[in-house]
Amino acid sequence: MSSWKSELFCTAFNKQQLPPCENHEIVFVGRSNVGKSTLINSLLEKRIAKVSSKPGKTRSLNFYKINTNDNVTFNLVDIPGYGYAARGMDERKSWWRLIDEYFNAGRAISYVVHLIDFRHGPLAKDIELIDWLDSIGMPRLIVFTKGDKISQGRKKGLYQQHMKTGINSVLPPFITSGANNREIVSLRQGIVDVLNEMIKLDLQAERKAAKRAKK
Repeated sequence: MSSWKSELFCTAFNKQQLPPCENHEIVFVGRSNVGKSTLINSLLEKRIAKVSSKPGKTRSLNFYKINTNDNVTFNLVDIPGYGYAARGMDERKSWWRLIDEYFNAGRAISYVVHLIDFRHGPLAKDIELIDWLDSIGMPRLIVFTKGDKISQGRKKGLYQQHMKTGINSVLPPFITSGANNREIVSLRQGIVDVLNEMIKLDLQAERKAAKRAKK
Protein backbone atom coordinates (compact mmCIF):
# COMPACT_ATOMS: atom_id res chain seq x y z
CA MET A 1 0.00 0.00 0.00
CA SER A 2 1.35 3.43 -0.95
CA SER A 3 1.00 6.80 0.70
CA TRP A 4 -2.11 8.22 2.34
CA LYS A 5 -3.49 11.66 1.58
CA SER A 6 -4.24 13.49 4.80
CA GLU A 7 -5.38 16.77 6.28
CA LEU A 8 -5.91 18.04 9.82
CA PHE A 9 -9.49 19.30 9.80
CA CYS A 10 -10.42 19.76 13.47
CA THR A 11 -8.83 20.33 16.87
CA ALA A 12 -11.20 19.85 19.81
CA PHE A 13 -10.56 20.70 23.46
CA ASN A 14 -14.06 19.79 24.64
CA LYS A 15 -17.23 17.95 23.62
CA GLN A 16 -18.78 21.04 22.06
CA GLN A 17 -15.89 21.33 19.59
CA LEU A 18 -16.16 17.75 18.26
CA PRO A 19 -16.78 17.76 14.49
CA PRO A 20 -19.74 16.01 12.83
CA CYS A 21 -19.02 12.28 12.45
CA GLU A 22 -19.04 11.65 8.69
CA ASN A 23 -16.45 8.85 8.47
CA HIS A 24 -15.36 5.79 10.40
CA GLU A 25 -12.83 6.79 13.05
CA ILE A 26 -9.64 5.06 14.19
CA VAL A 27 -8.34 6.39 17.50
CA PHE A 28 -4.62 6.56 18.35
CA VAL A 29 -3.86 6.53 22.06
CA GLY A 30 -0.82 5.89 24.23
CA ARG A 31 1.17 7.03 27.24
CA SER A 32 2.80 10.45 27.15
CA ASN A 33 6.14 10.30 25.34
CA VAL A 34 5.38 6.90 23.76
CA GLY A 35 6.21 8.31 20.31
CA LYS A 36 2.62 8.77 19.09
CA SER A 37 3.22 12.01 17.21
CA THR A 38 6.36 10.60 15.59
CA LEU A 39 4.47 7.52 14.43
CA ILE A 40 1.53 9.54 13.09
CA ASN A 41 3.94 11.77 11.15
CA SER A 42 5.57 8.66 9.67
CA LEU A 43 2.21 7.19 8.67
CA LEU A 44 1.13 10.46 7.06
CA GLU A 45 4.60 11.23 5.64
CA LYS A 46 4.49 14.83 6.85
CA ARG A 47 5.31 16.73 10.02
CA ILE A 48 1.67 17.38 10.89
CA ALA A 49 1.53 16.14 14.50
CA LYS A 50 3.65 18.20 16.89
CA VAL A 51 6.67 16.32 18.25
CA SER A 52 8.23 17.55 21.49
CA SER A 53 10.92 16.35 23.89
CA LYS A 54 8.51 17.34 26.68
CA PRO A 55 5.85 14.69 27.46
CA GLY A 56 2.18 15.64 27.28
CA LYS A 57 2.51 18.08 24.36
CA THR A 58 -0.82 17.08 22.81
CA ARG A 59 -3.71 18.50 24.87
CA SER A 60 -6.56 18.25 22.34
CA LEU A 61 -8.31 15.70 20.15
CA ASN A 62 -6.87 16.13 16.66
CA PHE A 63 -8.87 14.84 13.70
CA TYR A 64 -7.13 13.94 10.43
CA LYS A 65 -9.08 12.98 7.33
CA ILE A 66 -7.32 10.12 5.55
CA ASN A 67 -7.80 8.99 1.95
CA THR A 68 -5.97 5.89 0.74
CA ASN A 69 -5.15 5.09 -2.87
CA ASP A 70 -7.78 2.32 -2.92
CA ASN A 71 -10.54 4.80 -2.02
CA VAL A 72 -10.81 4.05 1.69
CA THR A 73 -11.67 7.16 3.71
CA PHE A 74 -11.53 7.44 7.51
CA ASN A 75 -10.67 9.83 10.32
CA LEU A 76 -7.50 9.26 12.31
CA VAL A 77 -8.11 10.69 15.77
CA ASP A 78 -5.08 11.61 17.87
CA ILE A 79 -5.93 11.59 21.59
CA PRO A 80 -3.75 13.32 24.23
CA GLY A 81 -1.20 11.07 25.91
CA TYR A 82 -2.05 9.75 29.37
CA GLY A 83 -0.03 8.99 32.48
CA TYR A 84 2.22 12.06 32.52
CA ALA A 85 3.25 12.21 36.19
CA ALA A 86 3.84 15.98 36.25
CA ARG A 87 0.17 16.65 35.53
CA GLY A 88 -2.01 17.51 38.50
CA MET A 89 -5.07 15.56 39.58
CA ASP A 90 -7.46 18.12 38.06
CA GLU A 91 -5.73 17.84 34.69
CA ARG A 92 -5.84 14.05 34.77
CA LYS A 93 -9.55 14.18 35.56
CA SER A 94 -10.00 16.56 32.62
CA TRP A 95 -8.22 14.04 30.38
CA TRP A 96 -10.55 11.22 31.39
CA ARG A 97 -13.61 13.47 31.06
CA LEU A 98 -12.63 14.48 27.51
CA ILE A 99 -11.95 10.86 26.50
CA ASP A 100 -15.16 9.62 28.12
CA GLU A 101 -17.21 12.30 26.37
CA TYR A 102 -15.65 11.48 23.01
CA PHE A 103 -16.18 7.72 23.27
CA ASN A 104 -19.76 8.20 24.47
CA ALA A 105 -20.77 10.71 21.80
CA GLY A 106 -22.24 8.04 19.50
CA ARG A 107 -19.45 8.34 16.95
CA ALA A 108 -18.52 5.67 14.38
CA ILE A 109 -15.37 4.53 16.21
CA SER A 110 -14.12 1.37 14.50
CA TYR A 111 -11.27 0.54 16.87
CA VAL A 112 -8.36 1.90 18.88
CA VAL A 113 -4.68 1.79 17.95
CA HIS A 114 -3.00 1.46 21.35
CA LEU A 115 0.68 2.45 21.32
CA ILE A 116 2.93 0.79 23.92
CA ASP A 117 6.65 1.40 24.46
CA PHE A 118 8.34 -1.82 23.34
CA ARG A 119 11.12 -1.40 25.91
CA HIS A 120 8.72 -1.65 28.85
CA GLY A 121 5.60 -3.43 27.62
CA PRO A 122 2.22 -2.58 29.18
CA LEU A 123 2.66 -0.54 32.36
CA ALA A 124 0.07 0.21 35.05
CA LYS A 125 -1.51 3.13 33.16
CA ASP A 126 -1.62 1.07 29.95
CA ILE A 127 -3.44 -1.71 31.80
CA GLU A 128 -5.84 0.84 33.28
CA LEU A 129 -6.71 2.01 29.76
CA ILE A 130 -7.00 -1.60 28.50
CA ASP A 131 -9.45 -2.42 31.30
CA TRP A 132 -11.52 0.65 30.42
CA LEU A 133 -11.56 -0.22 26.71
CA ASP A 134 -12.65 -3.74 27.62
CA SER A 135 -15.46 -2.33 29.75
CA ILE A 136 -16.92 -0.48 26.74
CA GLY A 137 -16.24 -3.36 24.32
CA MET A 138 -13.77 -1.40 22.19
CA PRO A 139 -11.45 -3.54 20.01
CA ARG A 140 -7.82 -2.50 19.67
CA LEU A 141 -4.72 -2.96 17.58
CA ILE A 142 -1.50 -2.96 19.62
CA VAL A 143 1.51 -1.17 18.12
CA PHE A 144 4.84 -1.29 19.93
CA THR A 145 6.91 1.88 19.49
CA LYS A 146 10.63 2.60 19.91
CA GLY A 147 11.64 -0.80 18.57
CA ASP A 148 14.91 0.74 17.42
CA LYS A 149 15.92 1.10 21.08
CA ILE A 150 16.15 -2.71 21.39
CA SER A 151 18.86 -4.77 19.68
CA GLN A 152 17.73 -7.12 16.93
CA GLY A 153 18.86 -10.13 18.93
CA ARG A 154 16.59 -9.23 21.89
CA LYS A 155 13.46 -8.32 19.95
CA LYS A 156 11.95 -11.79 19.52
CA GLY A 157 12.38 -12.73 23.18
CA LEU A 158 11.03 -9.39 24.42
CA TYR A 159 8.06 -9.63 22.06
CA GLN A 160 7.19 -13.07 23.40
CA GLN A 161 7.61 -11.80 26.96
CA HIS A 162 5.13 -8.98 26.35
CA MET A 163 2.64 -11.33 24.68
CA LYS A 164 2.63 -13.54 27.77
CA THR A 165 1.08 -10.66 29.72
CA GLY A 166 -2.19 -11.44 27.91
CA ILE A 167 -2.13 -8.68 25.30
CA ASN A 168 -5.28 -8.74 23.18
CA SER A 169 -4.95 -7.30 19.66
CA VAL A 170 -7.05 -7.67 16.50
CA LEU A 171 -3.80 -8.42 14.62
CA PRO A 172 -0.45 -9.60 15.95
CA PRO A 173 1.12 -6.45 17.46
CA PHE A 174 3.41 -4.46 15.19
CA ILE A 175 6.89 -3.35 16.24
CA THR A 176 7.76 0.08 14.86
CA SER A 177 10.70 2.45 15.01
CA GLY A 178 9.02 5.55 13.64
CA ALA A 179 11.51 5.84 10.79
CA ASN A 180 11.57 2.40 9.15
CA ASN A 181 9.59 2.74 5.92
CA ARG A 182 8.96 -1.01 5.54
CA GLU A 183 7.42 -1.16 9.04
CA ILE A 184 5.24 1.87 8.28
CA VAL A 185 4.00 0.47 4.96
CA SER A 186 3.09 -2.78 6.72
CA LEU A 187 1.30 -0.91 9.51
CA ARG A 188 -0.67 1.21 7.03
CA GLN A 189 -1.86 -1.97 5.33
CA GLY A 190 -2.79 -3.56 8.66
CA ILE A 191 -4.74 -0.49 9.79
CA VAL A 192 -6.83 -0.48 6.60
CA ASP A 193 -7.31 -4.26 6.61
CA VAL A 194 -8.74 -4.10 10.14
CA LEU A 195 -10.95 -1.14 9.23
CA ASN A 196 -12.36 -2.97 6.21
CA GLU A 197 -13.08 -6.02 8.37
CA MET A 198 -14.84 -3.86 10.99
CA ILE A 199 -16.97 -2.21 8.28
CA LYS A 200 -17.88 -5.62 6.90
CA LEU A 201 -18.93 -6.85 10.36
CA ASP A 202 -21.00 -3.70 10.90
CA LEU A 203 -22.82 -4.24 7.59
CA GLN A 204 -23.52 -7.86 8.47
CA ALA A 205 -24.92 -6.80 11.85
CA GLU A 206 -27.12 -4.17 10.19
CA ARG A 207 -28.50 -6.73 7.71
CA LYS A 208 -29.28 -9.18 10.52
CA ALA A 209 -31.02 -6.44 12.50
CA ALA A 210 -33.05 -5.45 9.43
CA LYS A 211 -34.15 -9.08 8.90
CA ARG A 212 -35.20 -9.40 12.53
CA ALA A 213 -37.20 -6.17 12.24
CA LYS A 214 -39.14 -7.53 9.27
CA LYS A 215 -40.23 -10.68 11.15
